[in-house]
Parts: sequence; structure tokens; C-alpha cells
Amino acid sequence: MNFPDHYLHISIVKQQLTVVNNGAVKKIYSVSTAKNGVGELMGSECTPTGWHKIRAKIGASLPLNTVFIGRRTTGEIYTPDLNNKYPQRDWILSRILWLGGLEPRKNRYGKVDSTWRYIYIHGCPDELMTGKPESHGCIRMKNIDVVGLFNSVNIGLRVLIE
Repeated sequence: MNFPDHYLHISIVKQQLTVVNNGAVKKIYSVSTAKNGVGELMGSECTPTGWHKIRAKIGASLPLNTVFIGRRTTGEIYTPDLNNKYPQRDWILSRILWLGGLEPRKNRYGKVDSTWRYIYIHGCPDELMTGKPESHGCIRMKNIDVVGLFNSVNIGLRVLIE
């Protein structure tokens, strides 16, 4: 796939998401990818590589730190006390950019389909953003950062993860 004029580049090595517009870097965010490394197989809890697109945006206008389970708000706002009450939760907060793979047999269709692996760019408790890969496969961001990104991108935008 040729590089589009506007896309997101996620570097697993650098733990960074870069917004690229007309070949120029517009913004760089810190991210956290999977603690299990890279991989596309369903159930691996790895971050998939290759070209994706934003297939859905979820959470517009909701308060910062809104809690999601199964892409639906729970009505909760994340706090350290809530974390202590549910320490086993994989926190998905503030906004969700749901990714869909664009490369058949690599990250699309069958047991490697990023959409049905529920791979997102999403907010997480800010204290989990340590600059290290620690997610369960998704791309985690600080809440204020994911809101800013969410507000600046459209459904269909290409995303390269490598």
C-alpha cells in the first residue's frame, strides 16, 4: 500500500504515535502497545502490525475518564478508588478509535482480523503510561491525548503499525 497524504504511524519500538499530514509530522504522542509484543493471531494479546484504518470512533463528547466495557459506557468515571474496587479490569477510558486491518491474511479476515480482535487506540489510566509496552494488544494513550487525537481524525484514516 502506498503512503497516504494523511495517516497515523505507530512505532512499537519507540512507543510513539505520529500524526503525519502531507509528509510532515504534525504531532507525536506517547503510547503503550502490547506487553506480549507484536502479532496478529486472535487471543495472542499482541499488537497487530501493518496497515489499518479507523473503522469507528466511540465516545464523542463524553467526560474525560469515562469507562467503557464492550465499547459501551458503564456510566462510571475512572478514579483510583474505582481501580482499587476492580483491580482486574483492563481499563478502556475516554475515547475509542476502533481499528480494522487492511491486509488480507495479515490483519484482516479469519483468526488475524484486527476488527474482531477488538484492537483500539484508547485512553487508559494515565499512571499506566510508563513508556513501556504493557497493553493487552491495543494502543493505549493518556486520556487528554486520546481526546485530542480523536477530535482531529476521521473514520477511514489510515494507520500504520510497525
